[in-house]
Amino acid sequence: MRTGLNRRDFVKGAAVISAGTMLAPSSGLFAAGSETIKVGLVGCGGRGKSALNDILNAAKHLNLKVEIAALADFFKEKAVHTAKQFGVSEDLAYGGADGYTKVMASDAQVVLLATPPVSRPAHLEAAVNAGKHVFMEKPVAVDPPGARKVIAMGQAAAEKKLSIVAGTQRRHDASYQKTKIAIDQGAIGPIRGGAIWWCGGALWCTAREPGESDASYLVRNWVSFTEMSGDHIVEQHVHNIDIANWFIGRHPNMAIGFGGRARRKTGNQFDFFSIDFDYGDDVHIHSMCRQIDGTYSRVSEFFTGTIGGTWGSGPEKAGYAKQVDIPEIPFVGNPYVQEHVDLLESILKGKPINEAENVAVSTLTGIMGRISAYTGQLVRWKDLVDESTSSPWYGLTLSPTEIDFQNNTVKAPSEDKCAIPGKESTD
Repeated sequence: MRTGLNRRDFVKGAAVISAGTMLAPSSGLFAAGSETIKVGLVGCGGRGKSALNDILNAAKHLNLKVEIAALADFFKEKAVHTAKQFGVSEDLAYGGADGYTKVMASDAQVVLLATPPVSRPAHLEAAVNAGKHVFMEKPVAVDPPGARKVIAMGQAAAEKKLSIVAGTQRRHDASYQKTKIAIDQGAIGPIRGGAIWWCGGALWCTAREPGESDASYLVRNWVSFTEMSGDHIVEQHVHNIDIANWFIGRHPNMAIGFGGRARRKTGNQFDFFSIDFDYGDDVHIHSMCRQIDGTYSRVSEFFTGTIGGTWGSGPEKAGYAKQVDIPEIPFVGNPYVQEHVDLLESILKGKPINEAENVAVSTLTGIMGRISAYTGQLVRWKDLVDESTSSPWYGLTLSPTEIDFQNNTVKAPSEDKCAIPGKESTD
């Protein structure tokens, strides 16, 4: 995907990368003729365990065996429970904010990163430094410096010939891939606009336990706090944003939008967002996302071209406005498994794939929309990636950070208080 950014734009402002990151040879390639892969998991919640199941199923599809090398979670009991579920020794289960370092020090060749998004940039850096191939869940950051760091680490991984696959599984879904091919062949003409939606109900929340630490409470309720998840426009709607960026072939130049908090009772996030993403050349995408129970649900994308339109997953009965030649695409039938098939095949064939930039750009697009809604201001892409603009949003770092968790200095944000557009707050 063309992003309109050069290497300097992204690396500038990101964390300094050690010489070892860029120069050390890859230690993650499978041994020649090996039929067993060693996998580590960081984050043993529902998504992490699902990712572990997915790579196990992908390995079966490729006639490979999987050996679980290490497991880690902030709560050690969850890592231990996962070890028991998957028949792994409890000695390979680690807990605490630094538990992920034990996974990186293991002999795992592939690591799965499925912790709250606030941790993703630091965990990706550790994985690349350790020479691991990576599957990382979306989104990959909660603020602009974090997204830029992911881009920088993706570049470092490319230098080391490591594969990185992201949890934006629509890119691995045959129906979306065929739509992309059709659009590129002119099936609807050049895209002139469209709409993307992730509208559904509220997610889970759990009550604070007596005497529970701020760190524990935030980790257990990470989907309720912007500092942990990026808000649902970033954490959930990033899937649809990613499709828009992919199909159009670039990120938006600016965003202006609004949102609000109507019924949410925990955390500090909005219930809904409505954003106009301006991609330049008179191309606009309307982004709508909502988490309110009892409301209409829609999770999809629609694009209008000069001669027709299509849903993200393909045309309906009428077909495309222009006849196109779409090849058959190998597909195991489950995009969550397919993304791991693609990851493993890239490693086995020695042809690394690297989705770090794609997912970081889509994450940053969501962050741009969030900042606009929170502040009520027009936010430009260059405000987030170009230090010379002197924008207050370039260095915007949400707190607590991953370092705060490791240093045990976490202070939870105030609950039931959210951003008020028009105030001085930058986010």
